[in-house]
Amino acid sequence: MSLALGMCETPGCNAVASLQCPTCLKLGIHGSYFCSQDCFQGSWKMHKVIHQLAKGESSKISGNNYNPWPTYTYTGKLRPHKKEQQRQVPSNIKAPDYASHPTGIPLSEQAARGSGHIKVLDDEEIEGMRVACKLGREVLDEAAKACDVGVTTAEIDRIVHEACIERDCYPSPLNYYQFPASCCTSVNEVICHGIPDTRPLQDGDICNVDVTVYHNGFHGDLNETFLVGNVKPEVKKLVKVTYECLSKAIDIVKPGEKYREIGNVIQKHAQAHGFSVVRSYCGHGIHRLFHTAPNVPHYAKNKAVGVMKAGHCFTIEPMISQGTWKDETWPDNWTAVTLDGQWSAQFEHTLLVTETGCDILTKRLVNDGRPWFMDRL
Repeated sequence: MSLALGMCETPGCNAVASLQCPTCLKLGIHGSYFCSQDCFQGSWKMHKVIHQLAKGESSKISGNNYNPWPTYTYTGKLRPHKKEQQRQVPSNIKAPDYASHPTGIPLSEQAARGSGHIKVLDDEEIEGMRVACKLGREVLDEAAKACDVGVTTAEIDRIVHEACIERDCYPSPLNYYQFPASCCTSVNEVICHGIPDTRPLQDGDICNVDVTVYHNGFHGDLNETFLVGNVKPEVKKLVKVTYECLSKAIDIVKPGEKYREIGNVIQKHAQAHGFSVVRSYCGHGIHRLFHTAPNVPHYAKNKAVGVMKAGHCFTIEPMISQGTWKDETWPDNWTAVTLDGQWSAQFEHTLLVTETGCDILTKRLVNDGRPWFMDRL
């Protein structure tokens, strides 16, 4: 660090600064001042992007040189970036039936489709779900530690993949209907099913990481939306309300409750805060099958079939948007985005209906189960 004079570039600091980044000086970059070593170190992940730009590495940051669909009209500002090669799972790890299928079709799910039967899990199956969901929570918590400015979603996918392998789990999304990654990373206007790529997360982004693990024959599914750097107040509100929608829906889960009531609770809370509820995607039954009965819509006045019983296991995963509830899908046939380009957030838990209510199988094991970011909102 060299001596100079200016204003500290750390967001929110604005102190008089007398230190300048030595790398900036070597590259001929002027005006990058910091008031202290602490501010410099704290801003490093965001600041170093300037060095990449100066070195002519802007394509690594912006991805402007990568345009897989020249005729496609995007709804928002986000653009796809190059993907990394599909990751491999060691052969000793037990995998679901679609893992090696050339089309990724889950044959066991196809066989059960259309019956509408909601399975009641026995004690052995419940224990299997508890273990899978606990491991899924551990994997998502590893991803949460990495979700920061300058980190690519491909790097998050690598962390998720390796965390799964370390826990003797198969990452359930991998090759599911040919999905090419080990988790979904949905940034800003992406509602769900975003494919990890080489775009670095930027200051002010939000990023949902959706993790499902397959362990000893059972799937555990959960997701959270993370704040990246300095997020605007209106976006923080979106994230907070989305988490509240999930929490309020969980509060009504008990034997005898109709599945269709979940959507009424979620939409009432979302609309009260000026947000909309995505309708194209819903929660689902889960156990030995990744997706099965019941379907759990998140919008009001839906026609979901079924009544909750002890032993039912399913997800609630509301997707809440700033603008319209309508969506469209990128030409990759996976990435779902808001139709108006405004931002969307999501949270998900896997739940087990008990005799008196429900157990949140994917609940965090510390801080009373609250998401780590709640103290920042």
